[in-house]
Amino acid sequence: MDILTKYFPALTPRQIEQFEQAANLYPEWNAKINVVSRKDIDNLVEHHILHSLSIAKFITPTAGSEIMDMGTGGGFPGIPLAIMWPDCKFHLVDRIGKKLRVASEIATAIGLKNVTFQHGDIGECRQRYDYVVSRAVMRLEALVPLIRKNIAKAERNPLPNGLICLKGGDISDEISACRMPVLEVPLSDYFTEPYFNEKELVYVEL
Repeated sequence: MDILTKYFPALTPRQIEQFEQAANLYPEWNAKINVVSRKDIDNLVEHHILHSLSIAKFITPTAGSEIMDMGTGGGFPGIPLAIMWPDCKFHLVDRIGKKLRVASEIATAIGLKNVTFQHGDIGECRQRYDYVVSRAVMRLEALVPLIRKNIAKAERNPLPNGLICLKGGDISDEISACRMPVLEVPLSDYFTEPYFNEKELVYVEL
């Protein structure tokens, strides 16, 4: 957990405990249901948990904020963010039931009380949220129209409601195709590890 406390020194003992529990549980579940590349499972904390927490470097939502993780898979970035922000509510959505089961089982095992789950397509979700987050789910120009209906009109955070995505590689063509103002933040602004050199956070106000 040293890499997490390096970048988030204010983590509480309870949060550290939950991150440690998750880091132990994911490899066990991954041996049964593949939610993380088996070649990458040894890098779980840096490549998946810390990567998810880059969103917590970009924004600190007010208590009571509601966030949807669209295409959460095994729970990224939703579960790490739910640990980080226990006063916010998270709704994790995915079409693959077995992956969602892993996320649900881990959330229960580590005592998360602020997370709900939905097995199905994003089109079936009609609730509205302050933010929708996602991690390498689909191209921006396809994602934005899908989740626009899920963005709440009322604002409760300094950062306007919208979409926050984690992306990798050259996404200039995605941004051009999106045809909306897009804020890009290189994750190397937050983290010094080489893994993050080609990673970006993208925000679209909706």
